[in-house]
Amino acid sequence: MSSADFLTDFHHVATIGATPREGVDRQAATAEDAQSRAWFSKWVADAGYTLHVDGIGNMFGLIEWTPGAPYVLVGSHLDSQPLGGRFDGAYGVLAALHAARNIDELVTTNGTVPPFNLAVVNWFNEEGGRFAPSVMGSSVFVGLFDQEKMLDTTDLAGVTARAALAEIGYLGTDPRPVTVSYAEIHIEQGRILEREGIAVGVVDRSWYTQKLDIEVLGEQSHTGATAMADRHDALVAAAKIILMVREVTTDFADEAIVSSVGQLTLEPNSPIVVARRVRLVADLRSGNPEIVQAARATLLEKIAVLALEHDIQINVTDFDIRPIRYFPENGLQLAEQAAIRAGLSTRRIQTMAGHDSVAMNTIVPSIMLFIPSVDGVSHCEREFTTDADMVAGLTLLTEIATDLVNGALVDPALSPALAASARAESGQA
Repeated sequence: MSSADFLTDFHHVATIGATPREGVDRQAATAEDAQSRAWFSKWVADAGYTLHVDGIGNMFGLIEWTPGAPYVLVGSHLDSQPLGGRFDGAYGVLAALHAARNIDELVTTNGTVPPFNLAVVNWFNEEGGRFAPSVMGSSVFVGLFDQEKMLDTTDLAGVTARAALAEIGYLGTDPRPVTVSYAEIHIEQGRILEREGIAVGVVDRSWYTQKLDIEVLGEQSHTGATAMADRHDALVAAAKIILMVREVTTDFADEAIVSSVGQLTLEPNSPIVVARRVRLVADLRSGNPEIVQAARATLLEKIAVLALEHDIQINVTDFDIRPIRYFPENGLQLAEQAAIRAGLSTRRIQTMAGHDSVAMNTIVPSIMLFIPSVDGVSHCEREFTTDADMVAGLTLLTEIATDLVNGALVDPALSPALAASARAESGQA
C-alpha cells in the first residue's frame, strides 16, 4: 500500500461525523461511531483478514500467518470527543491498518512467516466523552476494569453502554486475541515536538491522574421571589469550586500540574429556578503524584469551608485514579533504532493524556509514539497534523510492528508457552 492510499483512507474517515469546522463528532456507540466501525469492518474484510468484536465492543482485524500463535496488537480508537479533532485516535487506527497491510504484503512476497501474528484494534470508548471513565475498552481488555460494570455505565441521558453497543450492532461475543506486545502511534496533543522540530516522540511514561466527582446539593427555589439571604444556590457554590480547581495549580511551579473541570450538569436546569443540585468532574494531573495529592488535599479543605459558608452539602468522591506507568526501556530503544533506520529524529517524552497504550503496558511490553500537533491543540476542531508527519509516522510504525511480529520484546523462553496458550484458547490444543 502506498502513502497515497493511506492518506485517501484517512481523509475519507474524517468525513464520517464531520463538523462544519473540519473536526469530527463520533462519540462512543453513536450512529457516527457505528459508521466508522462499519468502514473498519469493510476494510478488514476487503483485505482478507478476520474481524472479531469482543464483549466491550473492541474490534480486532486479525492477520493469522501461523494458526495458534499469539498476536502483536497495533491500533488506537475511532471514537472522538464532542466537536473533537479528526486526528486524535483515528490516525493511530488508520496507520495501524496500513502498517499491517504493508507487513502482510512483505510476508507474502518473502514467503517467510514471522513467529507471531498481527492484529489491528479499534478500542471502544477511549475518549470517555459519552461514557465515563475513559480508556474503557483497553482497560477491560487488560483486566483493570470489570466488563459488566463498564457495560452498566450510563451517559447523561441514562443510556447504558451495553444498550448503546447493542443498538449499533457491536456488542460482541468473540474471543480476545492472546497478545504478546502492543504499539500505538498518536498525535502529541501538545507542542513540544513542533517547538523543538522533532519528528517523533517516544513516550517513556504517563502522568499521574486523579479525578474528583463533586456533587453540590443546595435547595431549589424561585429565582425572582426568593430573597437573596434565603437562597442555597448550588450553582453559585459550584462556580466557586471551578475557580478553586484552576487556582490550586498556582500553588506549584509552572506546568507542574494541570487541572480543569470539563463536565458540569445542574438540576432542574430551569431559567426561573435556583439550582438544587450540580455535579461536576475535576481532573488533576502531574508527573509527580505528591503534587496531585497536595492539590487534592487543598481542594477538600476549601470545599469543606465553602459548604459551611453557603449552608449546603458538598460530596466529593475520588475516581479514575491512574498511577504513573513506565514504558519498557527495551521498547524505547527499539523505537529509537527503528527511527534511525527511517531517518527520523526522536526525543523521549511523557504523556500527560491517557491512552490505550498505557493500559496495555500493564500486561505486555508496549510502545507509544507521538507525531507533532500543529499549535499543540487537541480535542477541538482546530486540531491538525500535516500529511507529511502522518506518513512519516506510518513508516516508523511499519518498522516497529515488523520487529514486534518477529519477536522483539518477547522473551524467547516464553514464546513456546505463549503459543501453546493461544492454541488452547482457540481450541487447537
